[in-house]
Amino acid sequence: MKKILIIDDEKDLCILLRSYLVPLKYEVHIAYTLKEGIQKLEGISPDIIFLDNNLPDGLGWDKVDYIHQNFPSSTINLMSAYRGFPTELNGHPAIKFLEKPISLGSLKNYL
Repeated sequence: MKKILIIDDEKDLCILLRSYLVPLKYEVHIAYTLKEGIQKLEGISPDIIFLDNNLPDGLGWDKVDYIHQNFPSSTINLMSAYRGFPTELNGHPAIKFLEKPISLGSLKNYL
């Protein structure tokens, strides 16, 4: 069973994603802060990460290099309500950009 970690402070979005992913046989973990997310990363080594940028305790995207170096087999899906993939992250093949609001119909492209 593939493991997914969602790091986002929007609780409703996290619940929605979990309710969509669990029936698809994914093991879903949620963190509402960056600190909690990094701790969970190290504990579960997820296959797929959904990472918001603006979190209560920092910018999630600032941790992309750390995540990519320490969890190279994880696919990272950056999430934001602001349009556009951050150009400084263009060189990472395992990183995708997911614009909020999220369409569950398009979510399969990020799994």
